[in-house]
Amino acid sequence: MDKRSVRAPHARTTSISLQQPGKRATDRLPTTDEFDNEDESSDAESLKSKGGDSDNPTWMSLPRKDQLAILFLSRLVDFLQVASLQAYVFYQLKSLDGTLSDAQVSSQAGILQGAFTGAQVLTAFLWGKAADASWCGRKRVLLIGLLGTAISCLGYGFATSFAWAVFWRAAGGGINGTVGIIRTMIAEITVERKYQSRAFLILPISFSVANTLGPLMGGLLADPVSTLPQYFGEDAVFGFDWIEKYPYALPSVLNAVTLTITTLIVFFALEETSSKRKGKEDVGLRLAAQIKAKLFGKPAVQDGGYYKLQTLDSLDTLLGSGKESDEFSPPVVHAPKKRQSLPFRHVWTRNVIFTLITEAFYDFQLGAFTNLWTLFLSSPRSSPIEAASRSLPWVFTGGLGMPASTVGVATSILGILGMALQIFLYPPVHARLGTLRGFRWFLPLFPVSYFLAPYLAILPSTSEPPAPASGPAIWIYMTLVQFLQVTARTITLPASIILLNNCSPHPSVLGLVHGLGQSVSAGFRTVGPVVGGWWYGAGLEAGMVGASWWAVALVAAMGCMSAMLVYEGSGHEILLDGEADEDIQE
Repeated sequence: MDKRSVRAPHARTTSISLQQPGKRATDRLPTTDEFDNEDESSDAESLKSKGGDSDNPTWMSLPRKDQLAILFLSRLVDFLQVASLQAYVFYQLKSLDGTLSDAQVSSQAGILQGAFTGAQVLTAFLWGKAADASWCGRKRVLLIGLLGTAISCLGYGFATSFAWAVFWRAAGGGINGTVGIIRTMIAEITVERKYQSRAFLILPISFSVANTLGPLMGGLLADPVSTLPQYFGEDAVFGFDWIEKYPYALPSVLNAVTLTITTLIVFFALEETSSKRKGKEDVGLRLAAQIKAKLFGKPAVQDGGYYKLQTLDSLDTLLGSGKESDEFSPPVVHAPKKRQSLPFRHVWTRNVIFTLITEAFYDFQLGAFTNLWTLFLSSPRSSPIEAASRSLPWVFTGGLGMPASTVGVATSILGILGMALQIFLYPPVHARLGTLRGFRWFLPLFPVSYFLAPYLAILPSTSEPPAPASGPAIWIYMTLVQFLQVTARTITLPASIILLNNCSPHPSVLGLVHGLGQSVSAGFRTVGPVVGGWWYGAGLEAGMVGASWWAVALVAAMGCMSAMLVYEGSGHEILLDGEADEDIQE
């Protein structure tokens, strides 16, 4: 293993004795003598044989690509049910109570979107603890989260009041601890830091794919009698009665199906990564091995129906190192050592605290933007009287008045831009700037994009109100705003995940740290849409629609300042009693 992947040369290390919890050794910097040049050279040659080099690994050199693909799919379908809601939430709330004003609907939309993440605030920490425990583990938490979210989607799709819609969104968020678990499993599969920039990128890529497909799916399938009459009309092929009674249920039903299918894939194919549960029988993998044996006539693999992760990683090393053997025999797997756990009071290092604070600002502005963008596109345009009372550059009001299908197309631009930038922009930027500098340098693009966004309302349009705003100026400027926001998100989102992962002071609390990160993330992605929706409604009533955008830009600027207090940790900066550098490297 590349020993530089275990601890960065600049990271600080502290020793803690469990027998004397209050006693700490003095901080020290590891010297270059601790690095084994011979191992480093052999590891580099192993990586080159897989199509990469030690400093710039390729996608093909990533370990356990099958497991990473399952985690990618899990995150994709999990976020798809959130992204699809964005396109039609304004119109769904209008259908539940037609007496509400646009400002009231905006406030309700913030509450509804915040209910899911708000419930996560209360439970993500508990799911993180359960994932670290030997009685549960990562895989079980992921299974519960996916299946529970599928059930909540069905409940939400057939809700007949705002109260029931909030209940089902909150129930789905409370049972959903998947984000922190997926991050933790990726970290445990790709132990070496040189793989992190690629491996953690699959989360933003899944976000972008969902952000592309979700709004399109939601916009097209919401009220399908109107949008797709040839398929869901009265005499059409799929003219079901419940489609008319529950016009916004179809996207939720489709989300429930995809979540359920993914749950089955995780059950039968995903391997546990927690060191406390390695070696224990996995019913899903055993059944999958038996089914495969019956289908292909091969004997089922023993020991739970699969080779453990550490066995397969050792096999990859054996094959990749160029060693040849006339007869294949599985590597010997030694029983894992009993690991000590870092006490909870020692988790709160300075870097953990400032990383979580920066995460709070970051997720507030991302959550607020998601809600503001869909509300702004959906809100009716300003009337001629309101337009006459403008006092530029600050006093003006109105949205773009786009229907749900157009909102879906406009929002999907975010996903398309995100995928393109993540594939072509992120790798060279990360290779040149690294994680921390890339994070700090691209954060300022957020406040710039938010400051510019509301001026869409005053651009010349080829149509007159109340018709939706249209024309080349509208779409070019809209694409510019989204390009700035997505560029910032493309570089900073994977960096924020890596920084959170590496700020963990000890591997025994990695799941806990990701659970804390998800709690903070969920909390401020709850506050962001709620506060942003309230700001937006207040701005509409006051005739100053840009006020909400500029307030969010200020929060994003505060996040830029807090990022200056974060440093990139090693993931193992505290040594417990009896631990040594050699044990950590092993």
